[in-house]
Formats: sequence, C-alpha cells, structure tokens
Amino acid sequence: MDPLSVGVRYLGCMRATVRDVARRAGVSPKTVSNVVNGTIGVSPKTRMRVEAALVELDYVPNLSARGLRNGRTGVIALALPDLTTPYSAEIAHHFVEVAAQRGLSIQIEETQGGAEREHQLLSRARAHLVDGLILNPVRLETSAVQPGVNLPPTVLIGEVYQPLADHVWMENIGAVRDMVDLLLRQGHRRIAALGVTEEESARLRQAGYRQALDAAGVPRLPELEIRTPGWTPGGGADAMRSFLAEHEPPDAVVCFTDTLAMAALHVLWAAGYSVPGDVSVTGYDDVPESQFTVPALTTVSFDKRLLTETVLQLLQDRIADTSRPNVSVILPHTIIERASTRTR
Repeated sequence: MDPLSVGVRYLGCMRATVRDVARRAGVSPKTVSNVVNGTIGVSPKTRMRVEAALVELDYVPNLSARGLRNGRTGVIALALPDLTTPYSAEIAHHFVEVAAQRGLSIQIEETQGGAEREHQLLSRARAHLVDGLILNPVRLETSAVQPGVNLPPTVLIGEVYQPLADHVWMENIGAVRDMVDLLLRQGHRRIAALGVTEEESARLRQAGYRQALDAAGVPRLPELEIRTPGWTPGGGADAMRSFLAEHEPPDAVVCFTDTLAMAALHVLWAAGYSVPGDVSVTGYDDVPESQFTVPALTTVSFDKRLLTETVLQLLQDRIADTSRPNVSVILPHTIIERASTRTR
C-alpha cells in the first residue's frame, strides 16, 4: 500500500494525507511534498494554494510513513557543548535554517563537554531514531567518537580532530597567529592571552599566540597567559579581574572567544582603563553582538553559513554512502578590525 495514502487514526479522526491536501489544492501529491519539504521551488501562487489547504485540513507530516519509504526520519541531531553562549545560538540558528531548506529537521542537544550525551545520541542514530549526528566535542579524550565505536553517519565540527569521522573546522592556530601579528604591527609587545584551558580549542589558540610571539622575537611571559575556569562571561571576568589585581595591564589582550572579550572590556572599563587607549582587546568568532560592544570588537571571523552548508552536505553524503572516504574541511577565516584595537 502507498504510505502516502495511509490515514493515521488520531484522537478518533483520520489524519489528512498528502493526497487529501493535493485534492483540496488542485495539485499533484508531489507538489504538496515539495512545498512541505522545501526541496524544489514551487511558484508563489501554487505554494499559497497548497499552504491554505494544509491549514484547512490541519495536515501533519507522517514521519512514520516517510520512514516506510526510505528508512529515514528526516531528523538530524546537533550536539553543542554549551547552548548558553552567543556562538552556539548563532550556529544553531544557521543549522535549523539550512536544514529546513534541505527538507530536514534539527534536534538540538547540549553535551556540557562530556561523552555521556554523545553516547546516547550515537545509540539513537544506530536505532534509526535520527538519521545522523553533528557533534562538537571539546576534547578528544572525552569524546564518545573513539576507535572501535560503531559509528553511525556523523560529522564533527570544531577543533577536535578524529580521523574516524568527517570533520569541518577552522585553522585556529593560524587565526590567532594572524590576530597577534596584527597587534604586533600596531606596536603592541606586552600581549596577554585570555581563555587558557585544557580544552582543544584553547590549546590550539594558545599555540597560535605563542607562535606569533616567537616569530617576532617577543619574549613569552607566563603571567600573560591567563587561565580561565571556562569560556563563560563570569569566568573571563574573574580571571581578568584577578590578573589586574596582581599585574600592570598589558598592551593588548587576545581573548579566545568574543564572550571572553566582552568580559575583558567590562573589567577594564570598571578598573578605569580605556580601550583601545590603554589596552587593545580582540575576540574570536565574530558573533553578532561583537559589533555592538563599546568599543566595537576586533575579532576573528568565519562564514558560519558556509560551515552549516558544508557540514550538512557531508552528512547527507555520508547517509547516502556510509563507505565513502572520510573528509576533513578547513574553512577560511578573516580578521575584522574594529574600534577595540588601535589603528595603524
């Protein structure tokens, strides 16, 4: 039996099918599917008729019927370490938007940097409750993606590289090196790094910071590598405040995220320092809020829309062919100069 013609009993009534909607709108069932899934362009006039019929019949997509046809749910799980950050909010927005254009739904999860939720999501994917996973582990050692694991279609994003899965990321070392080079060209020498932790992102960005100083012959001072308990506004503010209580302010502060940079701006202002007059401050990620800080934040930027499109294409390719070779993609970055650093 054609799954599209199967009505589902719901609260004692037959749920409308694609064929019911097609008859009401005077179009083919395929056109209704195109409107619902957003996979192929439909003329505005036809779309309006179909959408009106969808509302009139209170149509709900039958995901179980879709599964009968292709063995898939149309759902992708996206797991990020911390959903409270501006970066995570922006990334999640792009994934939801791009996925919808591809006829997919996004299930958003938070891992808090641990493997437990990753293990649960891997199990859900192996049980075909989701078609694939997008994971953002913070440390290779604590990730559920390890040798010997039965890995469903998965793409890793972020700095943790695991050759067992497809991977999309930025060249963190080069990005921070470029940022420190900018500050060196502006005449800064006593440059601090805020955001030092044991997570892979922090280790790579710290390496870029050190490489730039070494290449310029600028001595590295251990006290200028400022450790934080995490990449939160509170953690960044506490670390910056403690540093200023024991040391003279640096010429500049390279912050490993925009969130940390916003915390540094606040603490420096509260302590009576001018940015960039006394201290230049830079961030990383170019979240939307970074252009509205006072002063606006110089930061590392990359195309987040390109990230989501690349990841979803790799995941769809993996779902279609689980045996293809793994792919690692490095996205380009740019330095956005704004008012938080001195002009040359």
